[in-house]
Amino acid sequence: MKRTISGIRGVVGGDLGPQDVIKYCGGFAGLAGGTCVIARDTRPSGTMLKEAAAASLMEHGTDVLDLGVAPTPVAFYEAKKHGAGLVVTSSHNPIPWNGLKFILNGRGIDEKELSVITAGPAGAATRVGKEQSITSDYVEQARQVVGTMDSPPDVVVDAGGGAASSIAPELLRSLGCAVDVINAEAEGSSRGPDPTAGGLEKLASVCGERPGFAFDLDGDRMVLVMGGVQQAPDATLALGVSRALRIGCKKFVLSIDTSLAVERLILGKGGEVHRSKVGEANVVSMMLKTGAEAGGEGSSAGFILPSFNMCRDGILASGLVSSMAGSGEADGVLEQMKGYVQIRTAVRPGPGAEMKGIQDRMSEKFGMTDTLDGIKAKAGENSWVLVRESNTEDIMRISVESDDQRDAERLMSEAKGIVEG
Repeated sequence: MKRTISGIRGVVGGDLGPQDVIKYCGGFAGLAGGTCVIARDTRPSGTMLKEAAAASLMEHGTDVLDLGVAPTPVAFYEAKKHGAGLVVTSSHNPIPWNGLKFILNGRGIDEKELSVITAGPAGAATRVGKEQSITSDYVEQARQVVGTMDSPPDVVVDAGGGAASSIAPELLRSLGCAVDVINAEAEGSSRGPDPTAGGLEKLASVCGERPGFAFDLDGDRMVLVMGGVQQAPDATLALGVSRALRIGCKKFVLSIDTSLAVERLILGKGGEVHRSKVGEANVVSMMLKTGAEAGGEGSSAGFILPSFNMCRDGILASGLVSSMAGSGEADGVLEQMKGYVQIRTAVRPGPGAEMKGIQDRMSEKFGMTDTLDGIKAKAGENSWVLVRESNTEDIMRISVESDDQRDAERLMSEAKGIVEG
């Protein structure tokens, strides 16, 4: 089981069960302030774990507002109104996994709050909470953020059998787009839960020249297909950033693993960039500290517009990208991103591997390292290597970037050798 500010995740029936959900939701009730929005993705274990979560919250005096199956961005949006939220999801993890994502005051939790949650219930409650179903005005508000389109494009949505299967098409249709949907049902999805891991051949073949949007199971991640080609996650983020620049945003936060090209896009338009640790909660925390107006994570195509939602919002991003489709702006951004190659992989560290030893070997190989999150080394004017422990799985994540494909492959090979020993 993984317990981080990104959430609590485990394999259902293995290291995660209803008893764990009851414990952690009992701890969360002490932070929730009396009311909690709850939602789930479409995993088979979701109903069971959501019922356990709701029961625990109510046992400890918290009223539950149930969105049913709903994307994580919708839960964040509603939690901002009501004070607290909980999503039963493990996002892009394999189907046997599930988990809990906690929301306070419209943002993810911090380390101190995580400690309170994992400690379990603080004591008996003086009342039993109530439960009611609610709906959200997310689509109407997101439509206003995107604005009016003069020529809405025809688009395709690959819902991946996830929680975005209804609401993403609803938003796009409200903007005037004609929408075709594939993989709408969880049981009939032809790909896995993580759209960044591939499996988008069907979407690419269906799209033709239309923009296509592929979502993970909880709808916070979106991968873009444009011109029949799957775009890199960093390129998708760059489009959101470009749109944010156009509406006047100047101060941005990017995770440490986001492409140099996105940073240079911002700086070239007179913007300001701050770097954060990887992880949505870390990006949002830095946004709150710096007063940043937009940003996100390149690795997950995770665009964040905190004035609307303090989380990765792939659904909003699909609307923003649709508003740019066919424009010279979108084509220019994607052309700029082609000059940079990102490669990301996950590996099991070698026996006895420790971050200190990895840092020593990276320093010897590349020179000075940055330890903001894991170990990052500059390998050239347009290249870098990052090794870090995953927030969500028991693996090491390696990211490299270069302006040359062969150089990026070389850097990845060298980094894997350092980590695997």
